[in-house]
Amino acid sequence: QVQLVESGGGSVQSGGSLRLSCVASGYAFGDFCMGWFRQAPGKEREGVATIDRNGRTNYEDSVEGRFSISKDNAKNTLFLEMNSLQPEDTAMYYCARRLRWVDGGFCAPLERVTDYIFGGRGTQVTVSS
Repeated sequence: QVQLVESGGGSVQSGGSLRLSCVASGYAFGDFCMGWFRQAPGKEREGVATIDRNGRTNYEDSVEGRFSISKDNAKNTLFLEMNSLQPEDTAMYYCARRLRWVDGGFCAPLERVTDYIFGGRGTQVTVSS
């Protein structure tokens, strides 16, 4: 059974930083594409960043250069380093795994939210101006 447990959210002022973590279990963590998604009140869930089996990353345009996704396969843990946070980054952040294993561990595009599974409750990030 896939389990994804997020942590690290909080409340910060504009320009601040946070580091999110996600501990995964129940599957071969290193073999799958992993990602971070977020959902603000009244909005649809959107992709923020993904990292594939080989460490190749992809970012949503608004976070490029400010956020950094990484993983520690030995600890089954996914990270999201967030810098220069802005009020528009306020949302519930979710860890995700690509729904199906694919040869090479490649990621689906960020906009294909249904290609990912979300097993955690999320962690809230609130940025005040």
